[in-house]
Amino acid sequence: MSKKEETKIKKEETKKEETKTEKKEAKKEETKKEETKTEKKEAKKEETKKEETKKEEVSTVLEADKDVILKVEDVGIKFNLSKEKTDSLKEYIIKSLKRQISYNEFWALRNVSFSINRGDRLGILGLNGAGKSTLLKAIVGVFKPTEGKVTKYGKIAPLLELGAGFDMQYTGKENIYLYGAVLGFSKSFLDEKMEEIISFSELGEFIDVPLKNYSSGMKARLGFAIATIVEPEILILDEVLSVGDAKFRKKSEKKIINMFDKGVTVLFVSHSIEQVQRLCNKAILLEKGKIIAAGNIDEVSKIYLKKTK
Repeated sequence: MSKKEETKIKKEETKKEETKTEKKEAKKEETKKEETKTEKKEAKKEETKKEETKKEEVSTVLEADKDVILKVEDVGIKFNLSKEKTDSLKEYIIKSLKRQISYNEFWALRNVSFSINRGDRLGILGLNGAGKSTLLKAIVGVFKPTEGKVTKYGKIAPLLELGAGFDMQYTGKENIYLYGAVLGFSKSFLDEKMEEIISFSELGEFIDVPLKNYSSGMKARLGFAIATIVEPEILILDEVLSVGDAKFRKKSEKKIINMFDKGVTVLFVSHSIEQVQRLCNKAILLEKGKIIAAGNIDEVSKIYLKKTK
């Protein structure tokens, strides 16, 4: 066999090998395409499955929403605390214009989410500075959330700072109209409820005396009597069942329990864990502005008691 023939044969063999390799590569590519198709099909199946699950979740939520009266969704409240001391408003404005004031960010609440059903009695637990009162004020509308939102499906009666709208120069009766207006009550409504308010507050003839002559207990009793004259759908209580003497505390607690019996939804803050356990069926526990426990009152109370030891 001549060299030319040998070379020709070698070239043909090389060509065959190359063809085989090309076929193998093509087959690999085809297999890869098939695998990609399969992966896409699986991904689509997974996506469909997720969508179906999502639909199921949504329908469950919608079903639950029929009884939900309050929703708190990812609520955060930020305060800017000034690093510099300013002795007057003028100095503050000048420094602000010169951009000489810097702030420390302080998040009183962060990522707080929960919802409660009609008739639930939610205890809000936490040590001092945990964010309990801030949360109640965000729900009532005193503070606007920096982030997140609060959705209410009923009329709220907030009992936060009793008598915060009182004027010390006015009489008890005059302050009923003043404080009642702050709470959104009409004059005709207050006229109708006047005797009931006076009777419940047990102030008697002192109702015509200026508030500057009242004791702190008398002022608190008047504030409680005015604030609880309505029958709200959501009742907000922040340490208000500790007002007055022992007799009045018992009386005010009885009135709140009567509201419970009518199906009023309650958010209750108190440092008395026994009182919270007695009045509430659910609870959340706040720590440094975040919820660290939520659920049945007994379960959350146990965690809270460990924190207080």
